[in-house]
Amino acid sequence: MTSPSDRVRVLWSPVMLGYEFGHGHPMASDRLDLTIRLARSLGLLDAEGVRVAGAEPASDALIETVHEPAYVAAVRDAAERGTSYPERGLGTRDDPVFPHMHEAAARIVQGSVDSALAVARGEVEHAVNVTGGLHHAMPGAASGFCIYNDAAVAIRAALDAGVERVAYVDVDAHHGDGVQAVFWDEPRVLTVSLHESGHSLFPGSGYAHETGGPAAPGSAVNVALPSRTADAGWLRAFDAVVPAVVRAFEPQLLVTQHGCDSHVLDPLTHLRVSVDGQRVVAERLHELAHATTEGRWLALGGGGYAVIEVVPRAWAHLIGIAGHHPVDPGSSVPRDWLDHVEAVYGRAAPARMTDGTSASFKPWSTGYDPADDLDRTIRATRAAAFPLLGLDVELD
Repeated sequence: MTSPSDRVRVLWSPVMLGYEFGHGHPMASDRLDLTIRLARSLGLLDAEGVRVAGAEPASDALIETVHEPAYVAAVRDAAERGTSYPERGLGTRDDPVFPHMHEAAARIVQGSVDSALAVARGEVEHAVNVTGGLHHAMPGAASGFCIYNDAAVAIRAALDAGVERVAYVDVDAHHGDGVQAVFWDEPRVLTVSLHESGHSLFPGSGYAHETGGPAAPGSAVNVALPSRTADAGWLRAFDAVVPAVVRAFEPQLLVTQHGCDSHVLDPLTHLRVSVDGQRVVAERLHELAHATTEGRWLALGGGGYAVIEVVPRAWAHLIGIAGHHPVDPGSSVPRDWLDHVEAVYGRAAPARMTDGTSASFKPWSTGYDPADDLDRTIRATRAAAFPLLGLDVELD
């Protein structure tokens, strides 16, 4: 049991802003700065039981528990000399080379590893690293704005520290392909991804039939949502799949990725979720951690490119939920934060912590509609994955 003073560990230091691909790139570090500023203005970082901690860059040896040594060497060389390695995904449009790239990415890795181990050892109950969740990076290549896969390295570190089973749940609009690839044939890790279909969105993977390798059948669960899925469908899909598979797996640690690019205002995706819907899922995952892992929960950031309108509110809610100091959705956004946004960006930010939606949905238990694209998607996932996890698939 952890003491109340050690309830949640929030990974943050201004040096984390060094992961920055440059002007005009969607992965702007401003979103992190604005998130932490909002969380601080809301009193979330000074609340009882909240510990804020920084991180040093991870060693090459730690990164290489997931990534190929030759790739790590390429990242170092690219950062030091500006060399492009397009065959390694470095120097591409998605992942342009920038100075200190290795150090910045390695620091995010260490932050997630430190957080995962603090939770696994019982030093804290929950941990949050909004700078992490770089779920597309592959063992030998950068991909989708992700240089090193901090989530995968953190999970590997937890396994090496004695955790027997880890469940990873990814609700980013993009499929969590890198984490799935790393643990495709690892029966100790369950990867669950709720994302927009690869037919319409990068990386073009994450279909229901992707259920794990020959040594780990059922270790991958994918819900490929139709474009334009909004709160009602997104939450219905989550309800129909995620709690059941996580409970069946009986994890000892829950790692979640909270990319908020599922939002209707996100410029890179086609889902129509609200901040209120994202908040509901964060609450459900928090509850699931307490129900399945005795509260051992690491929450990571991820995608999210509506830098002012969405990311700070979505992740401030996440920090509040993890810290057991949830923010009332009806709360006003603090005046000092709004003034900062207007002064720096010349724009008006949302004035409330809600989008004003009900975030309501019909649970899967209410019945299956075979004429509905979303319901057919859900049913395909359940039919493919549930039997491999020892779950019954009812005649929905």
